[in-house]
This record gives sequence, structure tokens and C-alpha cells, in this order.
Amino acid sequence: MAAPAFDPSSGSLEPSFDLLGKLNQPWTAQMALDLLPENNGPKVEVFRGSVIVSPHAGYIHQAAERQIVYLMHEAARKARMWGYPEVNIVSGDDLFIPDFVVLRRSGRGQITMPITDVVLIGEIVSAGSRRKDVIDRPREYAAGGVPFYLRVDFRNHVPGLVLHELVDGEYRPTVAAAAGSVFSMTEPFDFSIDPADLMDEEDDED
Repeated sequence: MAAPAFDPSSGSLEPSFDLLGKLNQPWTAQMALDLLPENNGPKVEVFRGSVIVSPHAGYIHQAAERQIVYLMHEAARKARMWGYPEVNIVSGDDLFIPDFVVLRRSGRGQITMPITDVVLIGEIVSAGSRRKDVIDRPREYAAGGVPFYLRVDFRNHVPGLVLHELVDGEYRPTVAAAAGSVFSMTEPFDFSIDPADLMDEEDDED
């Protein structure tokens, strides 16, 4: 028996992860928002008609995300922008959940924000997502017109930051720094950090 086609006017399908793999049509961002329940677990994104489910990354990744979002939000607010971690960004029929974003306006009260409101979008590269974070996602963010892309990378556990600016439809690196030096950008707002500060300090052992 064929899986049901989604009719948004019917209201007959309750939000459930059981629907993954059962619908006989490409997924869209709106379908995911309507049919999949909110959760604090894996990221659920939609890319080119497919639902992509990703578990949370390791603790190095999470520590870096915690730190950079806090510091970047403080810097962005001085320029009347807003920083957020892991929020829903809609681009056409695609639904992205980047590691962090800076928006032109507050997302207060919203479930999603359009990609056109994103000033800077960022990904923290994990071993299992290197191709997505370095090639695939930036390509889609560029297609959506996001002016700046910030990549946080850990090579041999040494953090580094690279800021890319959208030029003629492609991202070009403009600022880069590794741990022990200062990453300093002036666009789209002033922000400086030693990438080493993105790592948790280990307690001294007795």
C-alpha cells in the first residue's frame, strides 16, 4: 500500500517521527515543521527533498559552540544584531540548523527565520561532517545570499577560525587565525578572539 501524500489542509497527520520514510513525496521545510515534533535531540534538517537527521557532536564541538555564541552575541548586539545557536533557518524548501547564526533582527517569538535575515552563518567542523561543513553547506548558504560564513575547525585538536565573505556568489576567505593568535574581524561587526579560548580548560589534577 502506498504511503500517504501530505495534504496540509487535512490536518489528519499528527506530528511524529514515525512519518520519516513513510511519505511518498519529497520533504519540504514546511512539511518538517508541520509533521515532525519539536525535540531537544538530533538535528532534523531538510535538504533537496530529503530529511537529514544528525546526532549532536562531541564535547569539543559543544564547548566551542557555547563559547563562540555567547561572545559573538555580545559583540553583535553592539551593532544591533542577534546571535543564536542551532536555530531553524528556512531557504526555499530547505530547512537548515547551522551551529550558530547572527541575524539582522531578533527571532523572538518565531519558530523559523528566513535565510534572508541571516548576516553571518557558522559551522563547527566535526570529523564526521567535514565535507558538509566545508563544501556542501557553504555552497547552499552562498546560494541563499548569506553575506558571511564563519568556519570553526579543529585540526589535531587545535582550533582555528576562518571568515569568508560572499563575493560574486562564492565565499572567499578574508580573515583566518589559529590558537595562540588573534582572530579579528570588522565586518559584519567588530569581533576578536584567540581561538584557544573556544576550548574548555581542564582542571588541574591533584
